[in-house]
Amino acid sequence: MKILRIGLFILFAFSVLAFGTVEVWSQSVLEIGAGILFLWWALVVFRDPEATIQWNHLIWPILGVLTIGFVQLFLGVTPYRYFTQLELLRFGAYLILFFLSVQAFRTRSDLKKLAWFLILLCFGVSLFGIAQHFTSEGPIYWVRPLRAGGDPFGPYVNRNHFAGFVELTLPIALAMLVFRGIQRDVYPLVGLLAIVPAGALILSGSRGGIVSFAFEIAVLWLLARTRTSPDRPRFVGIAIVVFAAMALIVWLGAAKALERFASLHIGEVTMSRRVSMIRGAAHIFLDHPIDGAGLGALVAVYPRYETLYDGKLVDHVHNDYIEMLAETGLLGGICGLAFLWILFRQARTCYAAEQGHFSRALHAGAMAGLCGILLHTFVDFNLHIPSNSLLFLVMAHLATTPPVATEAVVERRRRRVRERPVDETE
Repeated sequence: MKILRIGLFILFAFSVLAFGTVEVWSQSVLEIGAGILFLWWALVVFRDPEATIQWNHLIWPILGVLTIGFVQLFLGVTPYRYFTQLELLRFGAYLILFFLSVQAFRTRSDLKKLAWFLILLCFGVSLFGIAQHFTSEGPIYWVRPLRAGGDPFGPYVNRNHFAGFVELTLPIALAMLVFRGIQRDVYPLVGLLAIVPAGALILSGSRGGIVSFAFEIAVLWLLARTRTSPDRPRFVGIAIVVFAAMALIVWLGAAKALERFASLHIGEVTMSRRVSMIRGAAHIFLDHPIDGAGLGALVAVYPRYETLYDGKLVDHVHNDYIEMLAETGLLGGICGLAFLWILFRQARTCYAAEQGHFSRALHAGAMAGLCGILLHTFVDFNLHIPSNSLLFLVMAHLATTPPVATEAVVERRRRRVRERPVDETE
C-alpha cells in the first residue's frame, strides 16, 4: 500500500497547487490519476489473499448522488447532458479517492503520515500565499494571469477558496496542540507550522473564512470541555498560535486585512447579489422539487430565473446547500442529510471512544475542520472546488476512522510478540 499512499499524497497536493483543480486539464489529471490508483489497489488486493477491504458508510450517500445523476441522464431530465456528465466524472473521482483513502490510511503509523502531510501542505501553501500576496500584482505563481478575472490568494483563483483550504487543514495542527497528540519536543515546530496558515487566513481577508475559523476554535473548545479526565486538554498552545498570527498580521500590515471588512474588494459579489442568486436557485428547486434540474446544470438553467442581472455568468450561487437542492431536488437533499447524519454520528462515537492522545486529536481536528467548512459553505461554494471537496472527504475519513491504540499499548503488543516462546513442536 506504500505506492498507493504516495500516489494519494501526490494527487492531494496536485489538486491544491493546480489552481484548486478548477480547469479542465487539472480535473482530467485528477480523474485519470484516481482511475490509475484504483487499478493499482485492485491489483494489490487480488495478489494478496490476506488483504481486507474496509467500508465506510459515508460511501452510500455519495453513491446516491451518483445514481441521481445517472437517472437524470437516462430520463433526459438534465437540460445540458455535457455538464451532468462532467459532474458525474468528478463525483466518481471523489468516490474513488475517498474509498482508497479509507483503505490506505488505517493504522496509527499511516494516519500519522497523513496528519503530518496535511500540516505541512497547509503551511507550505500558506507561506507561498503570503509571499505571492506581497510580491505579485495579480498573476498566480507570478506568471499566470487571470484572464477571466478573480480575486487570487496563493494557488487559488478566489481568496475565499484559499480560506476554505486553510479551514480544512489547519485544525489538525491546532488539535495536536490542544489535545497533546504530539510529543512535547515538537510543540514549537507544530506551533510555527500553525501560526503561518492562521496569519495567511487573516491576511487573505476572507470574511467568511475568518468567521469560520473562529467557529472552529469554538468547536475545539467545546470538544475539549467534554473531557473530564485528569489529562485534560490545554488551550495555551492555541492561544499562542492565535496571538502570534495576529502579531504576524500586524507586522505584515494589518490595514490591508481590516480593509476587507470595511469595503468590497474588486470583483467581489455583493450581499444583494448573493441573496438574488439564492432566491433564483430556490425557484429552480420549487420548479423541480423531486429530482432537481440536473446535476451540474445550474449554469444552464439559472439565466431563466435571474432576478438581478449584472452581465456576469452565474455558475454557482454561493450556497452549496441550496445549489444541491436546485440540481438534485429532494432526492439529493436526502442524500446530503444522510451524509451529514452518518458523518457526525460516527465522528461523535469515535471521539468519545477510549483512545490515545494522537487519535483523539485527529478526530477533534477533523471534526472542527468539517464544522468550519460546512458553516462557510452557507455563503460560498467551497464544496464545488475539487481540491476542497477532496480534502473535505479526507477530513470526513479522519473524523470517522476507528480509534487507534496509544503508543504504549502498541509497544506492549510488540514486546509480547518478541517475547512469545517458540512452540517446541515446530
